[in-house]
Amino acid sequence: MEYLELLGNAFKYTFMWRALIVGVAIALSSSFIGSFLVLKKFSMIGHGLSHVAFAAVAIGLVLNTAPLLVAMPVVVLVSIFILKLNESANMHGDAAIGLTATFAMALGTTLASVSGGFNLDLFSYLFGSILTIKSVDVVLSIIVSAVVIIVVFLFYYDLFAMTYDEQFATVNKIKSKRLNLILAILTGITIVIGIRAIGTILISSFIVFPTVIAMQFNKGFKSTILIAAASSLVTVIIGLLASFVFDLPSGSSIVLLNGFVFMGVYLYNRVMQTQK
Repeated sequence: MEYLELLGNAFKYTFMWRALIVGVAIALSSSFIGSFLVLKKFSMIGHGLSHVAFAAVAIGLVLNTAPLLVAMPVVVLVSIFILKLNESANMHGDAAIGLTATFAMALGTTLASVSGGFNLDLFSYLFGSILTIKSVDVVLSIIVSAVVIIVVFLFYYDLFAMTYDEQFATVNKIKSKRLNLILAILTGITIVIGIRAIGTILISSFIVFPTVIAMQFNKGFKSTILIAAASSLVTVIIGLLASFVFDLPSGSSIVLLNGFVFMGVYLYNRVMQTQK
């Protein structure tokens, strides 16, 4: 009964509504982007950019300025840098991501050490906290989510062609480089907006988990995007509510739930295959 009362009280708090709105918006934008990134085998860019976001947040805290104001341009620029390395420096995407991710983590850890260690503010950015979400985050997350969905709808067939065969897309006069640039920028912005609720360490899972879960259903590409979005929405809402009721980090709750959903769907598929 105590937990049910806490669950009922959750909707009385403004910060909880902010967290739910931001969570839903990030769930939609990351699942739409993730569907293309995972199938392009470029999903680890989210992991790399989350490390960059950690370093940028550390810089912001050291300089005593708004961390997100530092993180936004830095993460977007690094996402473009990773893309350019992949295209022109004879370097595969995973190597470019690994290069930037390890350097950024080393920089962030060094700055945290110099400034006196992992204080409460940096810890909340690492693992997410629904208490840190502000009204500006709600507005930005809605705008970003709307832009991502609009871009996917407008360029769906071009993105689809580029995802499965970039050379074929180029031959058919699809501007693959421009689309890759757009995806990189949107991914960077989505990562930054989501770190308030999910945390820099865990936000990259939003790119991967929903799509991987959806792929277990072996449906068409459009269905995969829709299933990924639905899965992401459900896990975000339940995870945020669970984090409030059981006093857990919001990011950890959502990611753990995603992991349980994936294992459940995967095991169900394995059982069904053995019965055929």
